[in-house]
Amino acid sequence: MDHLRNLQKQPTPKLIRVSVRNRGCSGLSYHLEYVSKPEKFDEIVKQDDVTVVIDSKALFSIIGSEMDWVDDKLSSKFIFKNPNSKGSCGCGESFMV
Repeated sequence: MDHLRNLQKQPTPKLIRVSVRNRGCSGLSYHLEYVSKPEKFDEIVKQDDVTVVIDSKALFSIIGSEMDWVDDKLSSKFIFKNPNSKGSCGCGESFMV
């Protein structure tokens, strides 16, 4: 949450927009992008003073998911815990529902 909170406190606030794209061994992958405002049919999720924008086409694939920021010795990235996922590829880059 702190990472998202810091993005939204910048002089030019940034929102994270989460969508799902067809790609990878298992079929779907998460796609994150910075946006300044939501698109027309996007879903707005607010929790603990943090706002995340969800692409309406991705909503059913990721509903109920938890998103977290991991910062370790090898990488810094968002990770997802998705209860809708029926499996993922070996490298963890894609998932299926």
